[in-house]
Amino acid sequence: MPLIGDDAPAFTAKTTMGEINFPKDYKGKWVILFSHPADFTPVCTTEFMTFASMQADFKALNCELIGLSIDSIYAHIAWLRTIKEKIEYKGMKNVEVTFPVIEDLKMTVAKKFGMLQPGASDTQAVRAVFFMDPKAKIRAILYYPLSNGRNMDEVMRLLKAMQKSDAEGVATPANWQPGEDVIIPPPGSCGVAKERVESKDSNTYCLDWFMCFKKQS
Repeated sequence: MPLIGDDAPAFTAKTTMGEINFPKDYKGKWVILFSHPADFTPVCTTEFMTFASMQADFKALNCELIGLSIDSIYAHIAWLRTIKEKIEYKGMKNVEVTFPVIEDLKMTVAKKFGMLQPGASDTQAVRAVFFMDPKAKIRAILYYPLSNGRNMDEVMRLLKAMQKSDAEGVATPANWQPGEDVIIPPPGSCGVAKERVESKDSNTYCLDWFMCFKKQS
C-alpha cells in the first residue's frame, strides 16, 4: 500500500475515455484517483454526480479526476448513461460524467493502491481517495467505508490547502478555508522565535513563540 510521500504506482488502464497511462498522461497536473465499490449503487451515484458537477472547478486548479471500480467498461458505460438520462439529485440532472472511469476487473490498480481491504470486502474497493501532485507523489489519502459517501467539498478544500502550502511555504490550521489566515512554519532557533514574537510586521501575528500566523486579508 503506497503512503504519503511515495511515488504513486504507475499503471496503464482501460477507461470509459480510452486508455490512460499514469503518470505519463498527467505530467505537470494534480490528479485525484478515487475508487468506488460498484456501479449501479446509490451512494456511488450521488458521488459521481457531485464530482462531475465540480469537474470544471477541479480543472481550474490544474487537477484531473480519475474514477475506478472493479466493474467492466460496459457496466460503467451503462451506469453513466443511466445517470445522465434518468437520475436527478439535489438539483443535478442530465449530468454527464466525462472524467475517465477505470475498468479494473482483475483488481490490478486497486491492489497497487491498497483499495481492497479484506475486512470490508474481498470483491469491492473501499471509497479511497488518492491525491497526487504534478510530480506524481502521493500527497494525501482518504478512506471512507462502503456505506458512507465522501464529502466532495472537503476533497476540494484539501486540494486548495496543499496548493497553498506548496506555493507559499505555509501550513493551514484546522477547518481552514481559502482566504483565511495561514500558519508560518515553527521557528528553527531561539533567535528566530524571539524575532517573530517581537516583530512589528502588520501582516503577521503570534499567539505564542511557536504559533504565528500570516494574515490573508
